[in-house]
Amino acid sequence: MRMAIHAAVALVVASWACGVLAQKPEPVQAASTLRQAQDSVPALSSSKGQAYPARPVRFICPYVAGGAGDIFTRTIAQKLTDALGHSFVVDNRPGANGGIGTDLVAKAAPDGHTLLMGNSGPLAVNPVLYKKVPYDPVKDFAPITQGTSYMYVLVVPAALPVTNLNEFTALLKAKPGQMTYGSTGIGGGNHLSGELFNLMTGTQSVHVPYTGSAAALAALLGGQLNYMFDTVITSVPHLRAGRLRGIGVTALRRASSLPEVPTLDELGLKGFELTQWQAVVAPAGTPRPVVDLLYREVARALKMPDVIERLATQGGNELVGNTPQEFAQVIKSDLAKYAKLVKAANIQVQ
Repeated sequence: MRMAIHAAVALVVASWACGVLAQKPEPVQAASTLRQAQDSVPALSSSKGQAYPARPVRFICPYVAGGAGDIFTRTIAQKLTDALGHSFVVDNRPGANGGIGTDLVAKAAPDGHTLLMGNSGPLAVNPVLYKKVPYDPVKDFAPITQGTSYMYVLVVPAALPVTNLNEFTALLKAKPGQMTYGSTGIGGGNHLSGELFNLMTGTQSVHVPYTGSAAALAALLGGQLNYMFDTVITSVPHLRAGRLRGIGVTALRRASSLPEVPTLDELGLKGFELTQWQAVVAPAGTPRPVVDLLYREVARALKMPDVIERLATQGGNELVGNTPQEFAQVIKSDLAKYAKLVKAANIQVQ
């Protein structure tokens, strides 16, 4: 049995290591004026002569309000509203590890007026976790850009009598199958972090899925759970207030907003890394000029000081803003990566 666990751990660690209108104004001054106007209000016309956006845009977040995904969605929605002159309205559609909201966008009209806050869960985990999902993560979507890469932080209630990784692991081993941890659902990043942790430490804990990070975090603070791998942005206030204690983060670098919390890798779990992403995605078939416009505006928003403060400094995210082509490759690569973890941890949907 021990050899089987070590083999699974080795497998996981090894795999983890590895347009603008084509007008031609004649006077030079007119051209300069046009460029200035385009820089301040990016305009785009479709082949039918209709400006984009022609009406409010529905921006679906496949997670509950108040969580990290919702914070990202609302931050970007406001910047797109400011830049493009129509409201980008956030619509929370949680469930099935983000699958419900994701499927809605897959089946929406490809005109740029329905967007998705894309996430690793529904686009890279669900397709390899479930026997069948109602959408194809590669064929049914038009990638726009990866907005962030984010980590999780292993947190415990302040009342739990552990202060470091060694004490925490010893407690789990002393109570096999008795300690509980929460997640946003089966296959969520915090669930996968917990499974990877079990594999690499040889511990056994009970996974308790919730409908979102806010509900799981409330259960942890209320004493119904023993620990959780939570997003940094939602845990920081509770860590600062002393309600939670941080044990380690799941990236290979420390979170800028939690510099005092070491990585699990530097604490001795060599090769432990689990990071995920938030992104902007449209239905497949969305006109290329619309995709390119949205990419430019989101990439520009990610460089704004207030967005950096909200998502990077406070949230512990790495801001990305890659091209649609680069982001498409990230999705394909992550599908292969998570397939290996799901198999090694024998994660099954009940």
